[in-house]
Amino acid sequence: MEPWEIWTWQFEFGEHPVVIVSNAERVRLKEEMVVLSCATRRAVRPPKPFEVILDEADGLDWATLCRCDLLYTVSKKSIGTRRGVVTPERRRAIAERVIRSLAFAQL
Repeated sequence: MEPWEIWTWQFEFGEHPVVIVSNAERVRLKEEMVVLSCATRRAVRPPKPFEVILDEADGLDWATLCRCDLLYTVSKKSIGTRRGVVTPERRRAIAERVIRSLAFAQL
């Protein structure tokens, strides 16, 4: 597992793609890591200010909303199947939206 990879994870409300956003050292050394959740339904609307659309270029089946305003800490053992890797340009968009949605930019 590596940062920016997309895997599946079983939430309470069903299995969804997740993007690993923990740094490489944490992913390598620790049991838990931080992920962002993605929708499982096809995106049929533009992304909100705290979302990024990921798609086939990232390893998903269709245009999918990635939610950047809520971080989840998950056990690596609970992660399911690898789906793909977020493209470099979308990594920047995700990082910017995480910062904006968590209000770090107001410091």
